[in-house]
Amino acid sequence: MNHAPHPPIGVDVTHRNEVVNGIDLHWVEVGDGPVVLMVHGFPESWYSWRHQLVALSQAGYRAVAIDVRGYGGSSAPESIEAYRMVCHVADNVHLLDALGAETAVIVGHDWGAPIAWTSAWLRPDRFIAVAGLSVPFAGVGPTRPSDAFRALGGDEEFYIEYFQRPGRGETEIEADVRRWLLGMYFSSSGDVPEMVVDGRTIATIAPGSQMSDRFSYPPDDPAEWPRWLTPADLDFYTAEFERTGLAGALNRYRNVDRDWEDMQVLSGSPIRVPALFIGGDRDGPTLWGAPAITRFGDTLPALHDSIILEGCGHWTQQERPSEVNDALVGFLTAVGHRRAG
Repeated sequence: MNHAPHPPIGVDVTHRNEVVNGIDLHWVEVGDGPVVLMVHGFPESWYSWRHQLVALSQAGYRAVAIDVRGYGGSSAPESIEAYRMVCHVADNVHLLDALGAETAVIVGHDWGAPIAWTSAWLRPDRFIAVAGLSVPFAGVGPTRPSDAFRALGGDEEFYIEYFQRPGRGETEIEADVRRWLLGMYFSSSGDVPEMVVDGRTIATIAPGSQMSDRFSYPPDDPAEWPRWLTPADLDFYTAEFERTGLAGALNRYRNVDRDWEDMQVLSGSPIRVPALFIGGDRDGPTLWGAPAITRFGDTLPALHDSIILEGCGHWTQQERPSEVNDALVGFLTAVGHRRAG
C-alpha cells in the first residue's frame, strides 16, 4: 500500500500493513527491543506519536504506532458496530501476534486512552502495563453514557451526543477538512486564549449550529502558530482525512452505549497492571475526569504516577513531548519493561 508522505520526524520508520483480526491494519514501527504500542485518538493518526517514536526507539524500545481501524492506512469497516471497544482490543491483541511479541506496554491518548485502558483491563496477560493520556480510567459507571452526555450538555448538545447521528459530523467536517481540523486542534490546545466564552466551550453545540461555530483559530501567519502544530503537520492530517473521510473515526463515538453494556461484567473491577496517567490542566477530558482521577487508588491500585501538566491542553504528547517522553521512559524503566540480559 502506498502511504502519504509525512514531514520528517527525526527517525526513519517502517510502514507495515497486514491482515490483523480480519481487517487490514496499518502501523509504523522503529527500534528494537520490548514493544511499546501507541494508540491515537480523534481526529488523529499514527503521526500523533512522532515525538514518542523517536524518544522510545532511542531509549531501547520497539516503538509501534497504529492507525486505529477507520483511520489512515487501516481498514474502515462500514458497520457501526465494527468500532465497539472489544473490536479495538482484539485488534491490539492480534497485532502483538503479528509483531511476534508475547507482551507489550500499551499507551493511548484521547479515544486511544480508553482503548489502552480496556486492553490492559481485559488482557493483562498481554498488556503488562498501561499509560493513558488525557482521558483517565473510569471503569463502568452506573449511568448509561448517552444519558450522562445528555446531562453534560444541558440545554445544548454535548459533542459526543452531537456525533451520534451518522452523517451529521461527517457533513460538517468534510465540507472543509483542513479548516475544521485547524480549528479543532487549536481550540482544544493549551494555546487557545480563552477556553470558556460566555460560559460555553466547544464541548457543547447550540441548537441549530455546528461544532465549528465556536472554534478559535490561530493567527493567519503560520509563523505565529503554536510550536507543536506546523502547516506541514496540518497538511498531513488533512490529506489523511480527505482520503478516508470521517465515518470510521466518528463511528467510535457511536458505540459508547454498546461498550457500557459489554463491560458490565467488569463493573467494580480495577486494572491491576502498573499504570500511568498524564493529563493537562487545560484539557477538557482531564478536567471532566477529575472524579475518576480521585478514584485511582481503587481503580488503578498499581498506579505509578498521575501527572497533570500545567498549561497543557488536549494534545498532550504533541504539545508537551519532552515531559511526556520523560514520563514514559521513566515508567517503562520502573515497570522493568526492558530487553532481557
